[in-house]
Amino acid sequence: MAIRSRRPTAKAALLPVLLTGALALAACSSGGSSTPASQTGGGTAAKTLVVDTSFNLKTADPGRTYEPTGLTVGKAAYDTLLTFDGSDVTKPVPSLADSYELSADGKKLTLKLHQGATFADGSPVTADDVVFSLNRVRDMKGTPSFLLDGVEVEKTDETTVTLTSKNPNPALPYILPNPALGIINSKVAKEHGATADPGDKAEQYLNSTSLGSGPYTIESVNISSQVVLKANAKYWGPKKPVYDKVVIRNVESATQKLNVSRGDSQVALDLSGDQVNGLPGTLQVTKTPSANVVFLLANRNSSVSAITANPKFAEAVRKGIDYTGLLELAGEGSVQAPGVIPSMFLGALPADQAAKRDVEGAKAALKESGVADPKVKLEYPSELTLNGLSLQGIAERIQANLKEVGITVELAPSPVTTALDNYRNGKEELGLWWWGPDYPDPSDYLVFLPGKTVGLRAGWKAGADKEIEAAGDKAAAAIGDDARKQAYVDVQTKLNASSPFIPLIQPSQNIVTAASVTGMKFHPVWTIDVADLGAK
Repeated sequence: MAIRSRRPTAKAALLPVLLTGALALAACSSGGSSTPASQTGGGTAAKTLVVDTSFNLKTADPGRTYEPTGLTVGKAAYDTLLTFDGSDVTKPVPSLADSYELSADGKKLTLKLHQGATFADGSPVTADDVVFSLNRVRDMKGTPSFLLDGVEVEKTDETTVTLTSKNPNPALPYILPNPALGIINSKVAKEHGATADPGDKAEQYLNSTSLGSGPYTIESVNISSQVVLKANAKYWGPKKPVYDKVVIRNVESATQKLNVSRGDSQVALDLSGDQVNGLPGTLQVTKTPSANVVFLLANRNSSVSAITANPKFAEAVRKGIDYTGLLELAGEGSVQAPGVIPSMFLGALPADQAAKRDVEGAKAALKESGVADPKVKLEYPSELTLNGLSLQGIAERIQANLKEVGITVELAPSPVTTALDNYRNGKEELGLWWWGPDYPDPSDYLVFLPGKTVGLRAGWKAGADKEIEAAGDKAAAAIGDDARKQAYVDVQTKLNASSPFIPLIQPSQNIVTAASVTGMKFHPVWTIDVADLGAK
């Protein structure tokens, strides 16, 4: 994601959408709400839960949403075929589907639907609803359409749906929990203009109501100020919603801290490591590594930079960075990124494979490069923060680290639109960016290979490293957790040895909750599941 903050995403088409939301954060904050935050005690249902966050929201239509706040809303209002248990993304679990089976060649996924699931209006969730919902996402060509590229959806019988991919697609069970693939009431949706093609006209209706089977329904949506959710009285699932109402407000981080400290809200999602220091002891702070991986790229295109195109120069940079210092800058809860795949995903490299600083080794590599007194420009977006962390501080630390090696780094921050244009078009000598998951599966990180989306942004063309490309092909086709884990470990080990990418850190995700709130768990796709939250 994108910027999520979601990262500059794997699909170029996503970038304008995500950045529009990100840029709106500073201008659209709202520090207050007339909705009371009172809660009832004695074990009875809590009345209202108030969640403060910095909005990245464009729509509440599940087939079009792909921004972080929209995914939080979608998770509450729309059930998906599969989901994850809390923050565990290592294995999909049943939701609207009781079970699933992937064929031996990885091309066919068969799902048995749960009998008895109902939409909020009481009507049953059917195989026809599933087929229409997934086809709508794929064929509208909206932001999340790529999730189902090359996937055909068919009703085998009244209780079975089959998804068939052109190529092996072992990631599909990990993709289906994405709230953008929430199942909608197709009959009602069609009455309001829903179609499985680019002519769909149901978005306006779905921005004012919800047609899902989730634990909450949408009462109101204002994409710049707040979303109000109401408990689904007819929820079919085992976990009934605890709160009668959930209010999600657009609030800048400084005001989030103030609100949660004085009890005007019960959840704050966007505080930095520094901001969570000094909070009242009655508040609960969840600190965990985010799924965002901050990385440095050294462009391999010699027409962009003859200096950074030299592999020995990239080796010098890799060895010259003080990773421990970057962690100190990022704060408690952050971790060093051993590879491009986040620590909580299948195939992540173990921590002991993370790069370590070796100043003498860096100087030796620089000498071998034959480049004398190199001067390079480091570009990054100036106004955006990631999990409350400014890229400016990271850039300054890298600049100081590499000066000790003999590399002069000129910092070149620019507005995100300018920086992003250079990044997307492969024009940066050195670039400082991050990557967040489209879905929690290692296949989402094959974009770092030569000729792929991010590889090209680093001037790394197809054919540049056939050994790594062959390892990537093997990983993409691997079936079974054990085989896939080893394949992606192998890919990252090779990337760390010879690629233009240098993984740096996973910043901390800090979530603050009132003492009365239970069950808080961070999720790398939908941030939080409000239906998991309880009260004491």
